[in-house]
Amino acid sequence: MRPQASASRALVEGVACALGAGLLWGLVFVVPLMLPDYPPAMLSFGRYLGFGVIALLLALTDLPGLRRLQRDDWQMAGELALVGNILYYLFLSAAIQLADAPLPTMLIGTLPIVIAIVSNFGSEALPWRRLLPSLAVIALGIALVNSHEMAQRGEGRSAHDYVVGALLALAAVVAWTWYPVRNSRWLRRRPALASGTWALAQGLATLPLAALGMAVAGVHAGGESAYDYPLGPHPGRYVGLMLTLGLCASWLGTLLWNRASKLLPTALTGQLIVFETLAAFAYAFIWRGALPGGTALVGIALLITGVVLGVRAFRPVRDSRQADVGRELPVQPGREP
Repeated sequence: MRPQASASRALVEGVACALGAGLLWGLVFVVPLMLPDYPPAMLSFGRYLGFGVIALLLALTDLPGLRRLQRDDWQMAGELALVGNILYYLFLSAAIQLADAPLPTMLIGTLPIVIAIVSNFGSEALPWRRLLPSLAVIALGIALVNSHEMAQRGEGRSAHDYVVGALLALAAVVAWTWYPVRNSRWLRRRPALASGTWALAQGLATLPLAALGMAVAGVHAGGESAYDYPLGPHPGRYVGLMLTLGLCASWLGTLLWNRASKLLPTALTGQLIVFETLAAFAYAFIWRGALPGGTALVGIALLITGVVLGVRAFRPVRDSRQADVGRELPVQPGREP
């Protein structure tokens, strides 16, 4: 296959995988609103306990791949599980419950810009004149969408709740800026590592952390009247939603994101997290039974335009060098992967 054709195919596949991951990850923004009686710790640890259990079952189908993992791989999987899974969603779910969905969603919505800028200082750096136009359009789209969303400010929330919620959302931004950059670099260091195997490894590494956290959260909540049952006031709904998030948002979302990370430069995948933002807004509108206003629609159109500009900014660079976007970049001696 010609290099340019191969590069274009990898680009399309990578964007499609990132889109799928974003649609699945958008679910995590509405589940805390569907379970308002549950503390953030129960939501975070419940989701990843579900992820770990599902990964444990699926591991039986990929034992040869898991056996090939080295000690460093498991250590990195544990770090990614702690920061990118447990801490990220703990911060996010707490922020949503304290400040409602709009404010945390607005701050998390800056991730495409933050990650693209941070990752563009690495070995895959794109000239800033090529990268900044798409980031500027995405930033404007985020501002317009959230000008509408902030008008949906929830009732009964104090200024203190909004401040604490904002700080927790910023902590989530830091956690999830670190995760995709580190995950992408590790996948490039391990070119033979399959996306599915790496998703299972992260799930297995998450399981003991989530089980321990779940036990602590359960003991802490045991004194509250709402927790007369071990799984809270709505055990059926809770278990169903946690397993849904564990299967869809965690396992399948991680698998798709790993594939996108292997096919695309990190600065581009960072921008494609905007799919998660778009999905979160769509699900929030559906949950509220409302339609987006004119300003929000313009903002959504700008977000989509920004993604298109971001993809086009990378395509000519990769094609002009006749490089295969899907080919793993070699690690240069002396360079931190």
